[in-house]
Amino acid sequence: METVNKEYLGVPASPGICIGKAYLVGSREFQVKKTKLTEAQVEKEMARLQAAIDATRKEIQTIKQRVGQEVGFSEAEIFNAYLHILQDPLLIQAAMDQIRASRINAEYILQEIAKQLIGQFKDSPDEYLQERATDINDVVARLLRNLTGQPMDLLSEVEDDVIVVAKDLTPSQTATMRRERVIGFTTDIGGKTSHAAIMARSLELPAVVGLKNLTEVVQNGSTLIVDGTAGIVLINPNGQMLAKYRHAQQRMEQWSRKLKKLKGVTAVTKDGYRLTVAANIELPEDVRQARKYGAEGIGLFRTEFLFLNRRDLPGEDEQFEVYQMVARQSLPYTTIIRTLDLGGDKFLSRLGTTTEMNPFLGLRGIRLCLAHQDLFKVQLRAVLRASHFGKIKIMFPMVSCVEEMRQAKALLREAQKELGRRRVLYDRNMEVGLMIELPSAAMTADILARESNFFSIGTNDLIQYTLAADRINEKVAYLYNPLHPAILRLIRQVVQAGHNERIWVGMCGEMAADPQLTPLLVGLGLDEFSTGPAFVPQIKKGIREVNFAECRELAEKVMACTTSADIEALLKSLMKNEVLHDSIIPKT
Repeated sequence: METVNKEYLGVPASPGICIGKAYLVGSREFQVKKTKLTEAQVEKEMARLQAAIDATRKEIQTIKQRVGQEVGFSEAEIFNAYLHILQDPLLIQAAMDQIRASRINAEYILQEIAKQLIGQFKDSPDEYLQERATDINDVVARLLRNLTGQPMDLLSEVEDDVIVVAKDLTPSQTATMRRERVIGFTTDIGGKTSHAAIMARSLELPAVVGLKNLTEVVQNGSTLIVDGTAGIVLINPNGQMLAKYRHAQQRMEQWSRKLKKLKGVTAVTKDGYRLTVAANIELPEDVRQARKYGAEGIGLFRTEFLFLNRRDLPGEDEQFEVYQMVARQSLPYTTIIRTLDLGGDKFLSRLGTTTEMNPFLGLRGIRLCLAHQDLFKVQLRAVLRASHFGKIKIMFPMVSCVEEMRQAKALLREAQKELGRRRVLYDRNMEVGLMIELPSAAMTADILARESNFFSIGTNDLIQYTLAADRINEKVAYLYNPLHPAILRLIRQVVQAGHNERIWVGMCGEMAADPQLTPLLVGLGLDEFSTGPAFVPQIKKGIREVNFAECRELAEKVMACTTSADIEALLKSLMKNEVLHDSIIPKT
């Protein structure tokens, strides 16, 4: 019996609502037989494998060129990773060696080696690395197709408007699909950094990922509602739900047109209080989205992508090219580059660190960088060099005490001296700040402010560490509450400490993207909001529709509350902002 009006929750990957028919894309398993070769057949088998590699390389280069022309050259850079895989000795050379040693056919050997490599990535505790297993899987699937002649699922043949439903979507699948026919994506696996999510955001198509088993319950042609903003998928909705979401679609389109008018406006309250609304980005190509939505610069550039999904470490020149490109594209605004923020468990093969019992409380962020100073200084030199080509500020993550901040700044000075000896130009007045994301940093913000040019409050970790509640653990998720009085007191304390030392204070965590909290955060004295690019217009709108004086009064009332429930009730009763009370997403 077909599922009716069933709701599934996943990860909101690309905002918007679409309603349409499901187009199920299967994960085709190649049927590969194990064949024993004679000694005379080995060289012919090697030549057959090389021919498949050459054909696959041409396919990928063609796809890369198409994506560059139709979507953007930044998005096309995804396929460089594919080309690197075709040269990876752990895959290609290992396959050739085993063919010679075992005299087994190429497709069988290739599939077995790929299974091992993919398993290693999927077993990683890091979500990003788990998703990169898709790259290997896609490349190997193309190699196997070229070896065996077996077909693959092609989205280029779609004839009707559809919502693609897949266990996962590879970059080559999304690159070759008929874009005028695909109106949305859903995938069983993946997160916000998966290729499907990145492509959906680039194409501005609603998408929900991480749905676990949706492909097992959806049938081709089923009616779907995909709410990429809330992370909801409805299968065969009833008439009432269809009516609600169609109305929501219309509202969202009206809202989107209204917000687009805010692209060039400043974030200033009715009584003249000026704030900055910047964007958080994870990849260089996200700069285009930030500019499109009117972000006033980059408030957080996460640099981890440079260090993941590879077996070597990025050099100074490679990092410099990326940083200066982002800084140039962000002009005339500023780019804040956060130094490497990864845990030791993600660098086992490259830095020789050991697996930790609790990596969230272990060697991560600035701790890891201070423990591996050569790695850190490479990044510092790259950032400094890039500062000559744009307005760059540097920010250190996971700082817990003033000693760490001083050590980081000392290494920055060493990097400056090294560039000076090389006669390399850099911005000698580049501002240096830190993320406030640990309770110890918030409690000593007055001390840290004397060592900093700015603060940026990372509320995701600040909430998690303050309340000892893992936000991805469903058993304690109810405790993860941004309106807990302790969190709001820490935010106010950090803002006051920064302003007392005449430095500005921003916020780059999820709280900054919540329009219902905008008046409160304005009232607490924030100078900058940094959010995902798509949220920039509504945060600007929220700021422009309030009076700073009234927001200050609201903040005082909120700070007098003793429970989260009291605070939430107060916000609901006092807020008259359209953003707060006129939700465009229907409750289901």
